[in-house]
Amino acid sequence: MLSLHDKVVAITGASSGIGEATARLLAQRDAAVVLAARRGERIDAIAQDIRHEGGRAVACVVDVTKPEDLQRLVSTTIDQYGRIDVLVNNAGIAPLSRLADLDTDGWSAMIDVHLRGMLNGVAAALPVFRKQGSGHLVTIASTAGMVAAPAMAVYGATKNAVRAVHEGLRKESTDGVVRTTAISPGYVITDLADSMTDPHMKNEIRTHMNAIGIPPAAIARAVAFAIEQPHDVEIGEINVRPTIQG
Repeated sequence: MLSLHDKVVAITGASSGIGEATARLLAQRDAAVVLAARRGERIDAIAQDIRHEGGRAVACVVDVTKPEDLQRLVSTTIDQYGRIDVLVNNAGIAPLSRLADLDTDGWSAMIDVHLRGMLNGVAAALPVFRKQGSGHLVTIASTAGMVAAPAMAVYGATKNAVRAVHEGLRKESTDGVVRTTAISPGYVITDLADSMTDPHMKNEIRTHMNAIGIPPAAIARAVAFAIEQPHDVEIGEINVRPTIQG
């Protein structure tokens, strides 16, 4: 029987949305989780809630744009539980805008969080995975990384880059030590719109989310499915959309 029993999983962006839902679900299924995010009070509260429900959880304040924070997340996970089986790169932002708006700060922020943040996770976890003889890298990408859309050019580019890095790592890891999974959600009901500075874009995205979005738990179940597989089975990519999303 497939199981998450005693898996040790670190999750970035765990203060809300997909990250929080993933932490809660994996803990319910007997994994030990380390919640990482910038909002320390929030992840502390979620970890405490998980422990009150009988799960195992600790919190670690992390800014994924800082390599030393990802190193600290990995070392904290090992200090607490003796190893790290899975790193879920979930932290994300979405200051969406049309290219003509020239929001260069927003472009840089998405590159830093999505691509550099994911690479910082790879740099921190990969040596440990190889030393342990096993490990699993899971990254939350996006269906926006598959098809270009207005106002999502840079956002989609960073997500597509994440998928490319995953595929490259997969091809470099055919010795059976490291598994990789890229999960691309469609519209999910989260607070991602909060990072949008354009009021029109924020309202548009929230309207789509409320109209057709699926709950974060749907993506959490995909994460659980990928990591519960036997070590000789790798789920390379999963796309999870609302049934009615075009």
